[in-house]
Amino acid sequence: MNTLRLIWDRFEEAFIVFLLSAMTLVTFVYVILNNVYSFFYSLADYFAEHSEGVSEFFFTIGDFFLDIVQTMTWSNALTKALFAWLIFVGLAYGVRIGGHIGVDALVKLASRSTQRVIAIFACLFSLGYAGLLSFASFEWINTLLTANIGADDLGQYGIKQWHIAMIVPIGFTLVFIRYLEILVRIIRHQQVDLGLADEAADAMKLSETEAAKE
Repeated sequence: MNTLRLIWDRFEEAFIVFLLSAMTLVTFVYVILNNVYSFFYSLADYFAEHSEGVSEFFFTIGDFFLDIVQTMTWSNALTKALFAWLIFVGLAYGVRIGGHIGVDALVKLASRSTQRVIAIFACLFSLGYAGLLSFASFEWINTLLTANIGADDLGQYGIKQWHIAMIVPIGFTLVFIRYLEILVRIIRHQQVDLGLADEAADAMKLSETEAAKE
């Protein structure tokens, strides 16, 4: 079981890295190509007064890159789709690493047993929320699947709207699983709270570290 969980954790991290890398690469290529054709047009204008043949050569190269840029209308749509997947995969990842901000200053004033009870109720509420949205989004996906409409600027490559939107129920299902893991750890007395981020505590630790360096 631990091996399976470790494999899934590593896959989750690798998939997030892949999404970030793909977004960066697509944007980088698009921006570079936009600047490349402008560069060759500038060279063509410069040589227009000196050599018409050289000028036409650079214009041809500029036209070539401009044609590529004009066919990359899909790049913006793809970046948006990748970002949507990143958000919903990141939701579950944030729960796992305690990346979401916890608003629990008053809760921490209570005893550990009280904190544990509150955490169980908060976890059950989170499970209900994630489960409800996961179920509702599956109904939405079923509607998109029936409509079978192509995604904006990506439909020409066979990508449908439901292909992109599928991450919504998947993402909330992953969030449900992560909160279920937290609930099990709380019940087993392996954890007291939801393990969310504490900005105030982090700021205090950073302040103490800087003071120690001085």
